[in-house]
Amino acid sequence: MPWYADGLQFECSQCGDCCSGEPGYVFVDESEIEALLVETKLEREEFEKKFLRRVGRDYSLKEYPDGDCIFLDPKSRRCLVYNARPIQCRTWPFWDSTLAGPTDWKETCEACPGAGKGKMYSFEEIEIRRKEKSV
Repeated sequence: MPWYADGLQFECSQCGDCCSGEPGYVFVDESEIEALLVETKLEREEFEKKFLRRVGRDYSLKEYPDGDCIFLDPKSRRCLVYNARPIQCRTWPFWDSTLAGPTDWKETCEACPGAGKGKMYSFEEIEIRRKEKSV
């Protein structure tokens, strides 16, 4: 059994920290784009221009010059599309990279105010999220 077999705690504080900082990628597939189109009430062409960038054959959400996600409200630090956020966002912090070992989880808890606190997720719940989309 993995080191987190007894479960881990996490409660999103909606601080926006995981949506900001170093530049990176939030890849979105067609089903995620469709959900975002519904949430933003935009047509595909306008949505692509405003919010997506091509990375090879894939799409990633655009970012502000400082690395913040395009959907992170700069004033409130809240996600503007929280109900339709991509799998990569919904599965945080249960990613392969944060679950690799206790030290990785400890670093996650130091960086994320919601990690290590709040709701206890069982091993099974963690595995469902981890396998949804490995990061």
